[in-house]
Amino acid sequence: MGQKANPIGNRLGIIRGWESNWYGSKKDYATKLIEDHKIRTYLNARINKGGIAKIVIERTLGKLIVTIHTSKPGIIIGKGGGEVDRIKEELKKLTGKEDVQINILEIRRPELDANIVGDTIARQIENRINFKRATKMAIASTLRMGAEGIKIKLSGRLGGAEIARSEEFKQGRVPLHTFRMDIDYANVYAQTVYGKIGIKVWICKGEVLGKRELNPNFVGGKNDMSERRGGEERSGGRGGDRRDDRGGRGGDRRDNRGGGRERR
Repeated sequence: MGQKANPIGNRLGIIRGWESNWYGSKKDYATKLIEDHKIRTYLNARINKGGIAKIVIERTLGKLIVTIHTSKPGIIIGKGGGEVDRIKEELKKLTGKEDVQINILEIRRPELDANIVGDTIARQIENRINFKRATKMAIASTLRMGAEGIKIKLSGRLGGAEIARSEEFKQGRVPLHTFRMDIDYANVYAQTVYGKIGIKVWICKGEVLGKRELNPNFVGGKNDMSERRGGEERSGGRGGDRRDDRGGRGGDRRDNRGGGRERR
């Protein structure tokens, strides 16, 4: 009863790093926290179709560094970097700081990011595409990229129904209690004519057996490659074996049953 924990917050300091890296004293901690929330809310609204996965905020003495992880860097950068300069000026006005730096990191596999997957489903539902079709397409593309499992839960007036309900779609394995499992989680919503539809996405990317770099801006490395390869081998190898086994066993059983009936 209400004892669920956010999978990302549950793994902080173990296999996940913090998305806000700075030190705050008792006096200015609250103001910095509110400022972080304002920056994230503003950027998500400003770059609506930019495919933002996460926004990492770092602070040094008088300097603010904002790193945007996105699947569509071209939209954020703009022609000749003009859009980035405009966003930088707007952030200076919002925060009241002169030294603001914006970094943009491209996500090579957007199908394995929970925020982007959830946002894609939300945009499709808003465009009146059937929620079941949108969800199944997202699940298929995520598993194709080597994820071990995915779970998607939709809540609200699905398909314009009179009574709100929840529907869950799951494929593969998503063990939330295993802390070494790299599970990405996102909670987004679609604003439809009938009201809001909540979308929760859990994506299991495989086990993290070695030591992992907790810096959220760290891209690549031995651990990441081994995890991805392991995920691909597991999803491909095991899936293939299971299908063969089932097919073989099923065929044998049918033959045996048929033979038994003839003998009788």
